[in-house]
Amino acid sequence: MRVLVVEDEPGIVSGLQTNLRRFGWAVDAAADIKTAWAALRSEPFDVMLLDLGLPDGDGTELLRRLRSASRQGLPDPGLPVLIMTARDDVASRIGGLDAGADDYVSKPFDAGEVAARMRAMRRRSVGRADAVLSHGDLRLDPAALTVCLAGQPVDLSSREFAVLLALVEASPRVLSRSQLETKLYNWDRAVDSNAIEVHIHRIRRKLGEQVIRTIRGVGYFVPSVSE
Repeated sequence: MRVLVVEDEPGIVSGLQTNLRRFGWAVDAAADIKTAWAALRSEPFDVMLLDLGLPDGDGTELLRRLRSASRQGLPDPGLPVLIMTARDDVASRIGGLDAGADDYVSKPFDAGEVAARMRAMRRRSVGRADAVLSHGDLRLDPAALTVCLAGQPVDLSSREFAVLLALVEASPRVLSRSQLETKLYNWDRAVDSNAIEVHIHRIRRKLGEQVIRTIRGVGYFVPSVSE
């Protein structure tokens, strides 16, 4: 999952990056509205965490701009948004939700709760109700980072889990190497040219060669259950 954190307090950003990257998520940060808007125009994100008190304006300004983004040429005006706010008055929370936020959390917050709310928003955005993702004999639990194949647990690294989850969620669509890299690696992370291939190889070694298939020169896909 690719996450954009819009927050100007370095300590909060650092804590979120440390905690969310444990799930294999790529976490980028923007300290103001201008930087965040440029990021949204150039990169596909799965979730945005948005502070309201930013140096160049109120976070709801960015949120309103995003929700009308179909007129701005952006790919995803429906991007799930979680507001992070130190404002404890009801009016501020109502204003954020009415501006288009999907959920909010009050500062100080628990990073585990933030991650859980993000997973819930992500499930809703892809039309999935169950917290555990089932696909044929596969069972993936994004909260616990666990995988079972035919009822047997399989040990995957957080990166391997992230690759498999992205492909299962997209099934049977094909994801290119660059699309998978975008979901796994943030701006400041150097990516080895064969990193995705290495992850795919390791997943196949643990789950079987047919779990993930390759279309040469195009990308990778997990077949639909009916295949």
